[in-house]
Amino acid sequence: MFAANTLTGSKPEQYAQLLAQARALLHGEPDRIANAANLSALVYHALPELNWVGFYFFDGRELVVGPFQGLPACVRIPLDKGVCGAAASTRRTQRIDDVQAFPGHIACDAASQSEVVVPLVRDGADGPDLIGVFDIDSPRTHRFDDEDQRGLEAIAQAYMESMT
Repeated sequence: MFAANTLTGSKPEQYAQLLAQARALLHGEPDRIANAANLSALVYHALPELNWVGFYFFDGRELVVGPFQGLPACVRIPLDKGVCGAAASTRRTQRIDDVQAFPGHIACDAASQSEVVVPLVRDGADGPDLIGVFDIDSPRTHRFDDEDQRGLEAIAQAYMESMT
């Protein structure tokens, strides 16, 4: 049985604690769906002011919704649409302070006002292979800062390491 511990200290200290909890959840489990489900729940319940946390997986053409916490989501996202598509196509984290100002934003949950999307990539023979994205939304603008981005990227990296 897993019980999340309350996060304490500064934001970097809280992310270090959250990463340790994430690694404990992932330890010994290689299944990407199980790990995505558990990480979605962990992050959703551990961090304040979130309304959606989850994964989209690349099927070779577009992103398809995976495990998540929050309201029902868009099922498929083209790589040329929205914040998730931008993260996937550029292979770079997208941190958006106000999603209403992002060209082509897809409003799966009208409450979402800011967003961080971390691309999930693995080294392949012909360069980086896109696995999907880790998507975190907030109902507050300017919710995420550099420390949040680094912490969420570390959790995404732990997820990717669990699949090796």
